[in-house]
Amino acid sequence: MAPRSYSKTYKVPRRPYESARLDSELEIIGKYGLRNKREVWRVQLTLSKIRRAARELLTLDEKDPKRLFEGNALIRRLVRVGVLDESRMKLDYVLALKVEDFLERRLQTQVYQLGLAKSIHHARVLIKQRHIRVGKQIVNVPSFVVRLDSQKHIDFALTSPFGGGRHGRVRRKQFMGW
Repeated sequence: MAPRSYSKTYKVPRRPYESARLDSELEIIGKYGLRNKREVWRVQLTLSKIRRAARELLTLDEKDPKRLFEGNALIRRLVRVGVLDESRMKLDYVLALKVEDFLERRLQTQVYQLGLAKSIHHARVLIKQRHIRVGKQIVNVPSFVVRLDSQKHIDFALTSPFGGGRHGRVRRKQFMGW
């Protein structure tokens, strides 16, 4: 079996020092608690691929079977992730999507919005330290995209001290009376 070649997951900006873009990226990083600019660029690439696909489908005729089939598949996928509203299931609305729509669906953002964490940065730490589960599965990836049907299953892990599991090192030491 031949080794699989993976393509790049992000695309660096054409102009490295554009103050308007730098400011907006920094604002996004602060609001969503991202680690670096690459996390922003990764979402931008995802969005640009989706918008490009929608733009190509919009050039086709309304009744074109390719447009009907692939357009519906694209829209259904975005609705399932929770990026697109069910009342806006048209290709025109896909073009209006913003980076923030995707960042809102990250596990890190969802954990903070559900009130499981005190801040967006605390949410990231909880996820990395394996305190959060989605359904029965522990997820330790802050950029995990939460689907609409999984959203209600986000909770503390059963093994976590926050979810009724065994206490951590410091708390156990306090109980021992050392």
